[in-house]
Amino acid sequence: MAAAVKEKEPFNLAKWAKSRKGQQALICAAFIIIPLLLLFVFTYLPFGKMVQFSFFKMKYTGRRTYVGLQNYVDVFNRKDCFGALKLCLYYIVGALIQLVIALFLATILSFKVKGGNLFKGLLFFPYLISGIAIGFIFKFFYTRGFVFDTILQWCGFKLENLPYWLKDTSVNNWSLVATSVWRYMGQMMVLFIGAIMSVDAELYEAANLDGANKFQQFIHIILPSIKTIVTLNIILAITGSLSAFEQPFVITGGANGTGTYFVIMNKVAHTSQKVGLASAMAVVLLAIILICAGLQQLFFKFVFREADSDEESYKAKKARLKAEKRARKAMAKGGK
Repeated sequence: MAAAVKEKEPFNLAKWAKSRKGQQALICAAFIIIPLLLLFVFTYLPFGKMVQFSFFKMKYTGRRTYVGLQNYVDVFNRKDCFGALKLCLYYIVGALIQLVIALFLATILSFKVKGGNLFKGLLFFPYLISGIAIGFIFKFFYTRGFVFDTILQWCGFKLENLPYWLKDTSVNNWSLVATSVWRYMGQMMVLFIGAIMSVDAELYEAANLDGANKFQQFIHIILPSIKTIVTLNIILAITGSLSAFEQPFVITGGANGTGTYFVIMNKVAHTSQKVGLASAMAVVLLAIILICAGLQQLFFKFVFREADSDEESYKAKKARLKAEKRARKAMAKGGK
């Protein structure tokens, strides 16, 4: 007699949700769906609305008029909009100087230096301070006859021969750039130190066997080994330079030719109430940042094209060094 076929039980959602397998699936789904939902609501949806607003002539309230690409045309035609991007060149130059100094200090501090930890802490501390607070500190620092002028007078300069650091258009942007360099150099240095300390010490031994000096070790070992962090820091520096806001906004309010692209965009959006034009400015800046990031990736791919081969050669020397050590140990044991 054939065994009776057992009927398959219908799927019970409540029972499945209480089971261990069901709870694991629900928790995994929650950890995936909730962050994606928050990302969509607070990032992608506002960005989509901003792109939509860029095609309208509008204020925060009231009637909207569709103008097509006219806002984008105005961004490139108005001197106070696209012309403000020229000021980013000051910050880009400052960022490159900051990167060189940070890399130099990181290379020194990565090895045992007396008082190195204290020096690292002092340099990193400005990054922990609020950008608004730093703005007020340097606004006082650069004020005529105050801290900076007093220090220069101690060095023998006369006050009447010193420029107005925040009013003179030949120096005011450099003054703001110096503030930015002072704030962010410690952060960049710490990233470099972490990358340099991860380099295998035996690579230096292999280089010493070849008679490489410190500069050659930096070029052929340290720099290729931290190329990812170098690329990351330059991308962060360039994009940060294009979006500089806190220092010019707090210290000068964008006056006397210090209004960066973000400061002008803030005035267009909140003072002039030209929301559509400000949205177009934001989209244009995003496009410029993406283009710059892509060009930087291509540039560093070209610059570090031989880094892998150099790294492999030192890895081979490292393997040879280990083999020689094992051979010496074996000979020593055999001699006994």
